[in-house]
Amino acid sequence: MQPWIHLASATAPQGDTLRLLRRGEEFSIRLEGGNELMNSRLGGSEEALASLTLDRLSDRAVPRVLIGGLGMGFTLRAAQLAAPPDTCFVVSEIVPELVDWASQYMTNVFQNCLADPRLEISLGDVGGLIEGAPKAFDVILLDVDNGPDGLTRAENDTLYGTAGLQSAHRALTPGGVLAVWSATQDKTFAKRLSQCGFEVAEHSVRASRSKRGSRHTIWTAVRLDR
Repeated sequence: MQPWIHLASATAPQGDTLRLLRRGEEFSIRLEGGNELMNSRLGGSEEALASLTLDRLSDRAVPRVLIGGLGMGFTLRAAQLAAPPDTCFVVSEIVPELVDWASQYMTNVFQNCLADPRLEISLGDVGGLIEGAPKAFDVILLDVDNGPDGLTRAENDTLYGTAGLQSAHRALTPGGVLAVWSATQDKTFAKRLSQCGFEVAEHSVRASRSKRGSRHTIWTAVRLDR
């Protein structure tokens, strides 16, 4: 088996070190110490985050989609394929180096998705972007940290807590959809979404594109106007 080769490192705002590794055509982004955050072989659930949601945009003029977390581009590419052609995309990424790694090392993974003229990259905390944008988005797709039970940033508690979900509700247009990706189940999160004014569905999806292997969780939450 080929060894992993260390390509680059970056420091997240809270001080965590992220490491980009390659083994043949496979890429992995890990925390210092070994915990894997994403892998180029396992994009199925990130793609489902978009595909489970964007069919709701067909009746909207110039829909706007916010994606929290660039990752390896799986959600963005799936959204670009599924959304209407006049959709505007905003990707919020808090670690600038991840954007650089896409063009420097992972062109085969990202393909040409970052060259889309409909795309805007916003460097910074997606929570702050959501808070300052009332009724700005038709869809918000969140793939930040490892979901509501985050691993790397304590601030993600505010993104997925009551205050953060209320901000997401305000940032959506009427009938807009918040979709949240999680590496694990969270028995309390669906209830919290409901309490914040959403109609919620929970989906269990494969991490890979095959019908085998581990599962991740996605919540789709439609904004209700009360």
